[in-house]
Amino acid sequence: MMLFGNFQMCESLQGGYPPDVGLMPVEIALFQPDQAGNVGAAARLAACLDLRLHLIEPCGFPLDDQRMRRAGMDYLDLAALCRHADWPAFLRWRAGSDPPRRLVLLSTQATQRYDRFAFRAHDILLLGSESGGVPEDVRAQADQQVRIPMRPSARSLNVVVAAAMVAGYAATQTGLLDRIERERMT
Repeated sequence: MMLFGNFQMCESLQGGYPPDVGLMPVEIALFQPDQAGNVGAAARLAACLDLRLHLIEPCGFPLDDQRMRRAGMDYLDLAALCRHADWPAFLRWRAGSDPPRRLVLLSTQATQRYDRFAFRAHDILLLGSESGGVPEDVRAQADQQVRIPMRPSARSLNVVVAAAMVAGYAATQTGLLDRIERERMT
């Protein structure tokens, strides 16, 4: 099976971590995604905003799926992409990170609005699968939960649209957008 350029397992079978898995201002984690196209679009978002994208498996599609390649286009080679075999592997990776990363779940059930939340550098934005969100045990392990205000008749946003809205807001608060603009001007 062919994997995309920068995808790497963030935890080896021996329990170690790749040496180049460093700190990012903001990170996105997709919990058991169902749609390859959404993962490709999230990888493109990660590449453009210099975010790391974590995929917490199992996914509902093969990772070499052509729809993901088409959605991510040539941006997949620019993105920092990290695979975790399952939720416990992601938690082990997170526990070994220094400084600790806060896990912020995006949820329609949260009471805190994302635009009234104080994001910090190194936060991980966790998004559930398109078909089922996250199970209660995963929800309980989030440090914080935020929601995007929506009309009462609307059920939810597309997972990548939600990720882009909240990641853009977090990137503004953490100074990431200013850094990207400075780099662009040099």
